Amino acid sequence: SRLTFTGAIYLGLVATLPWIIVKGMGVPFYFGGTAVLITVQVALDTMRKIEAQIYMSKYETLSAVGL
Repeated sequence: SRLTFTGAIYLGLVATLPWIIVKGMGVPFYFGGTAVLITVQVALDTMRKIEAQIYMSKYETLSAVGL
């Protein structure tokens, strides 16, 4: 499907971008594509967990008030 194709292209670009930066531009880049993907996933997961904690806190506050 289109979504799978788009996702595959995106992952391919993210995985090869560090190599392109190092080889093409001569800029030192110490993270590989896999490290970038893992870092982004951990950041997204952390954001989701923080959001869940905020919602849980609001729910507990409303529950304590009796709403």
